[in-house]
Amino acid sequence: MKLAIVILNWNGKKLLEQFLPSVVNYSSQQADIYVADNASTDNSIAYVKEFFPSVKIVKNATNGGYAKGYNDALQSINADVFCLLNSDVEVTKNWLLPIIEVFKNDEKTAIIQPKLLDFKNKTTFEYAGAGGGFIDLFGYPYCRGRVFNHLEKDNNQFNDISDIFWASGACLFIRSEVYKKVGGLDEDYFAHQEEIDLCWRTQNIGYKVKYVGQSTVYHVGGATLQETNPQKTFLNFRNSLLNVVKNVPKKWFLFVIFSRLILDGIAGIKFILEVRPVHTIAILKAHMSFYKNILPFLKKRKKLSKKQNYNLHTSIVWQHFVLGKKTFDDLN
Repeated sequence: MKLAIVILNWNGKKLLEQFLPSVVNYSSQQADIYVADNASTDNSIAYVKEFFPSVKIVKNATNGGYAKGYNDALQSINADVFCLLNSDVEVTKNWLLPIIEVFKNDEKTAIIQPKLLDFKNKTTFEYAGAGGGFIDLFGYPYCRGRVFNHLEKDNNQFNDISDIFWASGACLFIRSEVYKKVGGLDEDYFAHQEEIDLCWRTQNIGYKVKYVGQSTVYHVGGATLQETNPQKTFLNFRNSLLNVVKNVPKKWFLFVIFSRLILDGIAGIKFILEVRPVHTIAILKAHMSFYKNILPFLKKRKKLSKKQNYNLHTSIVWQHFVLGKKTFDDLN
């Protein structure tokens, strides 16, 4: 099995200096390592060439964000499995072996995520993917080990191999043939939640998404956009709505859309009460952008032959904010 680890970079010399050594030290025996550069203007690529000559460079003509960056780069990479790895991830010894084993043993598994822990607090799950992702009835994402902003300690409760709904784009393994079959990442997302859409479309054609807890990586998170950045709020709210339009089964479609409009409005009011009005403005901008994009996404929806069911019985908003449930095991 030929494995390619592809690190997307944009002006990220400091991150490459800090995290690329662990990738090279713990991966070069099992994988080829690439840095896909999104038209950086710093000297990050010169740094890689000087200090890590074994790492291959793929140069993209423009900074098209996460989705376009990977779509452009992966066209020129030959491998059975791609690993889409953020530049702010520290990997661990033998991290690839459990992943490779699952791919070899189950040909219907197309996407895998390892355990994601917080680089700054290594006993705690990390926001972006934790122990594997799910979405609730209204399209809000959550994880085993992370419900909204509540993060669990890693007490080996998620050391298993488990079916999940989505894998984090911070560290996502995917069979190259499946990546090509589903058309890669949707570039209209630019960044954030495009991996949920990718996993959804992959399941639509009969493949599985898995979490492998015997493999551990540490993710800084927010290295590109901090959690307090309103641009991140904009992208998360808009792209979550686009996921709903594109993928939710017909039976639930109108109910989920109208419910989301109300719930997002409540979130905007919550930000005002927390004296964070820039995030309320970001939600308003997200909805305006959503209305602008709804027709193209309805066309994309029609092209999907099947809409994979998801967690239709769960409202994570109700369970967390009303019932006060904070951990994955507490959820109904």
